[in-house]
Amino acid sequence: MPSLSPYLSSSSLPAEGLLVGRVWNPAVDGPCVVKRDGGSLIDISSTFPTMRDLCEAADPAAAARAATGPSLGSIDAIMANTPPEARDASKPWLLAPVDLQALKAAGVTFATSMLERVIEERARGNPSAAVEIRATTGKLIGDDLSKLRAGSPEAMALKTVLMEKGAWSQYLEVGIGPDAEIFTKSQIMASVGSGMEAGLNPVSTWNNPEPEVVMIVASTGRIVGATLGNDVNLRDVEGRSALLLGKAKDNNASCAVGPMIRLFDATFSLDDVRHMQLSLKVEGEDGYVLNGGSNMSKISRDPADLVDQMINAHHQYPDGAILFLGTLFAPVEDRDAPGKGFTHKLGDVVTVSSPQLGTLANRMTSTDKAAPWTFGASHLFRNLAKRGLL
Repeated sequence: MPSLSPYLSSSSLPAEGLLVGRVWNPAVDGPCVVKRDGGSLIDISSTFPTMRDLCEAADPAAAARAATGPSLGSIDAIMANTPPEARDASKPWLLAPVDLQALKAAGVTFATSMLERVIEERARGNPSAAVEIRATTGKLIGDDLSKLRAGSPEAMALKTVLMEKGAWSQYLEVGIGPDAEIFTKSQIMASVGSGMEAGLNPVSTWNNPEPEVVMIVASTGRIVGATLGNDVNLRDVEGRSALLLGKAKDNNASCAVGPMIRLFDATFSLDDVRHMQLSLKVEGEDGYVLNGGSNMSKISRDPADLVDQMINAHHQYPDGAILFLGTLFAPVEDRDAPGKGFTHKLGDVVTVSSPQLGTLANRMTSTDKAAPWTFGASHLFRNLAKRGLL
């Protein structure tokens, strides 16, 4: 069985940068907001009871830097205690780094991803049909639209041509049209962090990970930092109908975020995100290994534009939001039988990495076997009130 251990230590975090996150502290029977200080995680909950509160500060990086509190232990010990199978429930463990923020995602933001969504739609959830459809669709659309800007005159001209050929698709509409696809990935407090199990709904037999950069957005629309995400995707479910997007995307433990948030400061900015290279690795219990990645410089919509389409005068998030930016990664190689493409197997270890944000690592399990989501917003506020932090 592939091990999570190599990805759960201080070495899985970026060497520099102001990092903040959340840790479950059994001593208070609840979550604590923490910051990295050397090799330790410092509890700053007395100043910022929630990550939402920290991200709403005028300068979150400066505010976190100034905040003080006790150490909850070493990063290595806390991360090593995070996997359910290795956990000592009397000691702290790592959580997803977000709490009250809405969990949103942008879809079809890369050309290759867009092409694969079109294929899913036409295959109607059948991976065996995808090979032939991929070839015929590629001849019409092309396989390199990386220089095409969504909503541009050139994109609208292509839309006209494709409509005339009867090749238009709802995925092409959001891929190259003026309006981005922004959807709800999961519910507040429902995301899982690095080291935790990530969930696959057993209804799916064709699915894949989606390595993504995740924007951390304040209620004003200001982007204050970034982290990594795995937007677990059920390709066959969404391929049957785009109206099944909720079933394809929002399942128990299907929203993985972490390991920590890197706040924007003098060492890290949105321009770094725009040029970020992500690496993906899938390691199966059967010895299977898949390597992939996503290059943010090839995104068809600027991250700032995607955030502006998510939060604006017409749609507010008073507790802020996070936004998955989409992925270039779309696995097409066969894992088992020819023509079946890639799909997960239970026990797969999935890692999403970048030098600037570290490594997010999760083991895949079925949604009914993953830890049930039992600690919601009401539980958080009761816990904070009991601790005198409200």
